[in-house]
Amino acid sequence: MSVRPLLLGLALLAGCSERPSFDPAKVNAAPIGKGLPRGFLLGTSTAAHQIEGGNVNDWSDWERGAFPDGAPHIKDRSVSGPATDSWNRFDEDVTLMKRLGANAYRFGVEWSRLEPTPGAWDADAAERYRQWAHTLRSQGIEPMVTLYHFTLPRWVAESGGWENPANLDAFERFSGKVAELLGADVDWWCTLNEPNVYAVFGYMDGVWPPGRKDTAAMARVLANLIEAHARAARQLRAHDTVDADGDGRATLIGLAHHVRVFQPASGSTTDLAVAGLTDDFFNESVPKALRTGHVSLFVPGSVSLERDVPDLKGSIDYLGLNYYTRDHVRQDTSPSFSHKYVPAGHDTNDLGWELYPEGLYLFLKRYAALGLPLVVTENGMDDRTGERRPYSLRSHLYAVEQAVAEGVPVRGYFHWSLIDNFEWAEGYGPRFGLFQVDRSSVELTRRATPAVETFREAARNLGLTPTP
Repeated sequence: MSVRPLLLGLALLAGCSERPSFDPAKVNAAPIGKGLPRGFLLGTSTAAHQIEGGNVNDWSDWERGAFPDGAPHIKDRSVSGPATDSWNRFDEDVTLMKRLGANAYRFGVEWSRLEPTPGAWDADAAERYRQWAHTLRSQGIEPMVTLYHFTLPRWVAESGGWENPANLDAFERFSGKVAELLGADVDWWCTLNEPNVYAVFGYMDGVWPPGRKDTAAMARVLANLIEAHARAARQLRAHDTVDADGDGRATLIGLAHHVRVFQPASGSTTDLAVAGLTDDFFNESVPKALRTGHVSLFVPGSVSLERDVPDLKGSIDYLGLNYYTRDHVRQDTSPSFSHKYVPAGHDTNDLGWELYPEGLYLFLKRYAALGLPLVVTENGMDDRTGERRPYSLRSHLYAVEQAVAEGVPVRGYFHWSLIDNFEWAEGYGPRFGLFQVDRSSVELTRRATPAVETFREAARNLGLTPTP
């Protein structure tokens, strides 16, 4: 183990030794939304494959497969299939946004719909997405568009996916085409969703496509994704020249970076070091690369990757944070050198993820040092009854307001998710939606959960106007 990352990990954790603890009574009594700044984006997030229905890509193929031991790739053996049919029910979903009082919506475009074969652009799909962006703009809802959210066209996956440098060229061309298509209505762009999660799950843990377990490949893919972001940002700035919202800027570009608190299981040197190394790789490698223009990835004994990326430094106008949970970490002999768990008695969501809203505050404070606006691009909880989500939403908005009160430049909060959807390897079991989707009905009826009123309260306090 190198001395540099070990010392860095210990320093990071030492700096987090004083951890906040929110008083539930204060959270419940807070006039949530009052502490958010003018112009704040209060919205919801979705991903194309998870809601649209009818997509044909590497994930739709993966869903039908199984691991060597016979276990299905998708835990409940479901396939995305029609998903929530948002491809055909977008206007209905806009009505839900208006009911919330949301003034922003983050959605993804599906590469496989727009370019099903190399160089073949689907005009009908393009027009549908153009109408979506225009509808949102005309309804006073700021669109934020994600270019890549985990799915690849079959032709990209079959040619090596993100391991093949030629596919970075293809994504760069795709990004420019989307900028031309949507730029008249879109200023906020999210190039990539959670490149660290995709690289780890697809190439180290092997639980997402392409199902590899190769730490060196994982690092190469993460580096290529970071380069893909830089290339996409260059294309967005070149081809989106319309200032849709009139603020003087035609593009505001970032990516959605997944962050997790890694709490050492004890004060032992090994637990501190492993938690610090995990934090450094998972939470810090992407922001560091964006700040410096240099990718530096280190995994003891297997990976030491260094790469300068043209146009990476200065490529973002904001950093998006996807935050859900805290992991407690102890040293073990797995490829990641760590065992992650939740101590008995800690509050969790229905997926077993610890509920720790204070972690969002910690990350907002940490990344304020970048000197860039921050946007919470995802945050939510799997709550299959819907009864616990109101406090979760309230406590995480409270965390945002505490950070704002201390001078952190937070520009927006996007709740995951507007509606229940296909949750990747977990299938349709988890329910993250502010609106529950009844999958037993042909109509896929959307029904409000109790957290809808919490969101509406925040919107009203922010000066927005939810519809009845």
